[in-house]
Amino acid sequence: MNPTLKTKLCSADEAVRLIKDGTTVACSGFIGSAHPEALTAAIEKRFASAGEPRNLTLVYAAGQGDGKTRGLNHLAHAGLVKRVIGGHWGLAPNLGKLAIVGKIEAYNFPQGVICQLYRDIAAGRPGCITHIGLNTFIDPINQGGRQNDATPDGMVERVELGGKTWLWYKSFPIHVGLIRATAADCSGNLIMDREGIIGEVLAIAQAVHNSGGIVLAQVSELLDTPAAPQSVRVPGILVNRIVVAEAHEHEQTFAEAYNPAYCSPAPNDASVWSQLEPLPMDERRVIAARACDELPDKAIANLGLGMPEGIARIAAERGLLDSFTLTVESGPIGGMPASGLSFGASVYPQAIIDQPAQFDFYDGGGLDFAALGTAQVDTEGNVNVSKFGTRLAGVGGFVNITQTAKSLVFCGTFTAGGLEVQLSHGTIVIIREGSTHKFVRKVEQISFSSLRSRQLGQKVLFVTERAVFKLTSEGLELIEVAPGIDLQKQILDQMEFRPIIRAIRPMPARVFNQSERISK
Repeated sequence: MNPTLKTKLCSADEAVRLIKDGTTVACSGFIGSAHPEALTAAIEKRFASAGEPRNLTLVYAAGQGDGKTRGLNHLAHAGLVKRVIGGHWGLAPNLGKLAIVGKIEAYNFPQGVICQLYRDIAAGRPGCITHIGLNTFIDPINQGGRQNDATPDGMVERVELGGKTWLWYKSFPIHVGLIRATAADCSGNLIMDREGIIGEVLAIAQAVHNSGGIVLAQVSELLDTPAAPQSVRVPGILVNRIVVAEAHEHEQTFAEAYNPAYCSPAPNDASVWSQLEPLPMDERRVIAARACDELPDKAIANLGLGMPEGIARIAAERGLLDSFTLTVESGPIGGMPASGLSFGASVYPQAIIDQPAQFDFYDGGGLDFAALGTAQVDTEGNVNVSKFGTRLAGVGGFVNITQTAKSLVFCGTFTAGGLEVQLSHGTIVIIREGSTHKFVRKVEQISFSSLRSRQLGQKVLFVTERAVFKLTSEGLELIEVAPGIDLQKQILDQMEFRPIIRAIRPMPARVFNQSERISK
């Protein structure tokens, strides 16, 4: 064994003993993809047994967790963390609970900004200066990304450069990096050929190294020979310790041990897509089918987690997957995005780039179309997906995507909390209305700013199972109603404001029919 590699090898327990109290720790991963589960689990184990490390500042870009106990949920203990700077919080609900009750300082910044900030820290720049976040709750004119009163302000400032307003997300040193790769070669170089994503591993490693810190890397195997230099994602000179994880802590995603389709090119024919089971005829299918109608030919597109995932399935049923390119913010380009706890990976992608580079492309206007979920919409067309009462979901890449895509579709049921519908003969019937209104007078947080959108000239639609709205300069306009829906009782009476009404047309009847399943 190479002597250099030998000095770096250790157990997860030994590695996390190097983490000192009060340090800043950055962690890689996207949901369960490329997350160093062995290392975060070892931190929790050490804190439970020895009461250390304490008062960490945790930094992460994408949501890392399974909504229960894995991922960053391992670190969700008062005393272990003092401050969290995170992109998406929804899959680490135990961290969110600490934030909501004020037991930790908590910031929610855009996912793309955080992974780009790693590069700025590595380069010794003062921070990330960007247009992303203007007029949202992250803007200092609102909350500055702060999630409770215990959280100090000043992490982000408005600045004027070249006659324009920008947001300055400030740099800070990062003392520990927790990253993951498939294997380490004989010199400690890291490759990721069996990972569903590349993520931000290089940016974290460079930022930590140049901050004088230590990089702890989790891998699944060691190679006896040098890796091909083009395949090295993190050079060994940046890695201080290497932990070989057991299989159950190094699954490809939190849903699948290993799916070769996430790392392989598509077969020569398109038969793989025709073999997919069609989406069931329910409200989610109706929304996905109507949203799919808006996808421009040859578009470069992004589909969000949850409801919008179905758009890819509809496109596959229609035989349209080759007419546009689907991308995921974690880095895959082409193919079909995976769903659930495998979201972040893609089936048969054309390419997988690193996450900071993907957001460079998004932030500069590279997306022609994006479809994302929605939880609250207000009279001005502002959208909230980030915080509802005692639940902190966070924005993830939502702000980057919605402030830059040329055309947007927000997808969601009209009400929430027990909604039941029935589709029959080209119409929709509301069996039981949801208990929660989603079209409200004022959103709790502005995750999507309609003011900013109008300034940018975006085309914006809101698609539900019973109605479609568009964003206008005057507010939200109702433009389509589904067959079988009572305008007054099932739309207007279920809204906390009256939308603009001019000319209403029926939603396309075919999206409510079985015939929609036929490939086109």
